[in-house]
Amino acid sequence: MPTTLDCPVGLEAAPFDLRRVRAHPDNWYPLAWSRELKAGRTLAVRFAGEPIVLVRPKAGEVFALANRCAHRQVPLSEGVVEGCVVRCGYHGWAYDASGRCTDVPYLGKGKLPNGVRSYPCREANGLILVFPGDAARVGEVAFPALGSAADARFKTRRFGREVGCHYSFMHENLMDMNHQFLHRGQMGQMRPRFLGQDTGPDWVEARYSFARTAGKQPLGEAAIFGQRRTANDARAARDVMTIRTEYPYQTLRIHTGSDLPVMDLWITYVPLDREQRRCRVFGLLSVQRPKIPGLLELAWPVLVMFTERIFKEDRAIVEMEQAAHDQQGGDWNQEIFPLIQSLRALLRRCGTTEDVRVVACPKSRF
Repeated sequence: MPTTLDCPVGLEAAPFDLRRVRAHPDNWYPLAWSRELKAGRTLAVRFAGEPIVLVRPKAGEVFALANRCAHRQVPLSEGVVEGCVVRCGYHGWAYDASGRCTDVPYLGKGKLPNGVRSYPCREANGLILVFPGDAARVGEVAFPALGSAADARFKTRRFGREVGCHYSFMHENLMDMNHQFLHRGQMGQMRPRFLGQDTGPDWVEARYSFARTAGKQPLGEAAIFGQRRTANDARAARDVMTIRTEYPYQTLRIHTGSDLPVMDLWITYVPLDREQRRCRVFGLLSVQRPKIPGLLELAWPVLVMFTERIFKEDRAIVEMEQAAHDQQGGDWNQEIFPLIQSLRALLRRCGTTEDVRVVACPKSRF
């Protein structure tokens, strides 16, 4: 017999299921790493189910178009790049960076049809970012700072992969350092101390300090701090971790006494499918270079291994959360931490409940 899942007694009804709030498209989102798109090639990507093609001419800047030829709707990513246009692999229709159809091989130049949608596109710090929302608003939205990836005083690791969950689970996971218990096997016993939060119209910021109560400091963590720490080390009380969700991005910075952080993480979660139950993580993890040249390079493989293990545990747990949501048919979370309550309110406020897909077909000139 089928089992009926009842909502827990005493659980307050949410204004709207957070896991069904869509990421607002009127922001800059990384859709690919620069290294993934070679000169003279195309790359098929998606934002919330919308197919987009990234095009890199052999000479010129990357541009982004709807990944559908206006003729028969086949993917332009299956075509070829010629000069500064992409040509559909079916009948050879050509489109420039504005989406305008510039050539149909078997028609005269005076009879060219309408083109396809183009998206504002920029490349920075190894990322290709696209503005998938209303292009008329692009001038109103600040381009993200992307952490310290461009600062020569830091060494940056670019990481990320697909995760099978709604992006809000990822925001909650990073913001709530009370989940350090999850990483006890990697980091030893850590006791976080919440130092307070601040909020604004489109941001929430939290501050923590940490004390190691048992276990040895992982070598990867030592590489980040540039020094070994022992259990109950008094220096840990002076370390401050600041985590900020500035919609739709997150940052995590660790300061050990100076204005320059020892670690600066910029990260975001890009929805891939229409239901937004899968996202792709794009992270820039920047670690301050020590005074001794080459020391960080020697420790880098250990740091990479350490962060990969942490990410693997986080990925597994948020996918369990998504699976529970899907089984229950709704968001049953009984959230008691005021910081995460503020974060959830922010994600509802800044997101959208509308389907942002572009479904209108452009009128034909014929």
